[in-house]
Amino acid sequence: MPVLSKALRCGLLAAGVGALLAAAGCSTTDTFEQPAPVPEVSGGVEFDEVWDMSVGDGHDGSLLYLGPLNAGDTLYAASADGDVVAVKTDNGSLVWERELDDRIFAGVGGDAGHLYLVNRKAELIALSRDDGKELWRTALPTEVLAAPQSNGSLVVVQTTDGRVLSFDTAKGERQWQYESTNPALSLRAAAAPLVGGDVVIASFANGKLIALAADSGQPIWQYDVGEPSGRTELERLVDITGQPLVLDRALMVVGYQGKLALIDIQTGREVWSTKASSLYSPSVADGNIFLSLANGDLVSLQGSDRQELWRQDKLAWRQLTQPVVVGDHLVVGDFEGYLYAVSLKDGSLQGETEFDDEGIRVPVQPLGDGKLLVYGNGGRLAVLKLQPSE
Repeated sequence: MPVLSKALRCGLLAAGVGALLAAAGCSTTDTFEQPAPVPEVSGGVEFDEVWDMSVGDGHDGSLLYLGPLNAGDTLYAASADGDVVAVKTDNGSLVWERELDDRIFAGVGGDAGHLYLVNRKAELIALSRDDGKELWRTALPTEVLAAPQSNGSLVVVQTTDGRVLSFDTAKGERQWQYESTNPALSLRAAAAPLVGGDVVIASFANGKLIALAADSGQPIWQYDVGEPSGRTELERLVDITGQPLVLDRALMVVGYQGKLALIDIQTGREVWSTKASSLYSPSVADGNIFLSLANGDLVSLQGSDRQELWRQDKLAWRQLTQPVVVGDHLVVGDFEGYLYAVSLKDGSLQGETEFDDEGIRVPVQPLGDGKLLVYGNGGRLAVLKLQPSE
């Protein structure tokens, strides 16, 4: 692990474990591990394009996470320069397009009638899902990186300084605010809150997972996914940057330099936990758990006892996205814009394609029937389909 100089005084932000962003006047020492070269893939499956299009300038070279919103037959996507589009899922035909006079920092979130974005000025913006018309906007205390989340009656945002705020979806009036303590150093990434009818689940840079009452913002329970330890601020990083995975009446959560845990969603009681370090949400299929570790290794764990079944280390330090299950494969993207298909059974690399030379930061989204939605950093939005290689 590298050491960040002047971490406390300058408040440097580590952009995952593969890259660093430094505040003006600050510096870093050492470097992270060099990423593994793009591996050779023997074949098995290939990524066939169903359709693709360009959405503005994508992430515009900024460290943003502007994931598209899948609403069934319609997809919604936004770019950093304010281009918002609604397109048909099956063929990519344009339903509507709106060019906002805003630099977008977070989104897209949504509910039955609204889309939600946060701009660079820290304003929460609500648009109509029907035509993209602006319905309201309201000021936030500071910047937001994770997409706003809504249950239809309230929309919740989480700021980078550890605050969770709830707003009425009709007019954007603030309902409540919860404040958490933020460490001196944190990763420049954040998990979107989970918003249910009665409870909001928020993940924080201090390693805590907290359940809040949806109507009041009052804490219900708290669970420590990670506890800071070590002498340097970098060693003490315990951010939770992947949204917890809902499994019936339980939550599966993993943190950086923390643990992978299954907890009861009503009480916060731990069912089991095991040491782990990851920046990404876990995935589950066929009774097994799949993780992309902080160093880029992909691992499969047996769900019953968390014993390791296989490990794929050929993608080490390539800043992988969250591993997503698509049919019989895990699909991940990397910082150079490659997509990989990995066998769920044994972890072998079975497919590879270069998608966006500016990289892929947001996870792919499965659409069923072997199809997946991909949004590259450069603005390429596409639906691909995994097919057996000829």
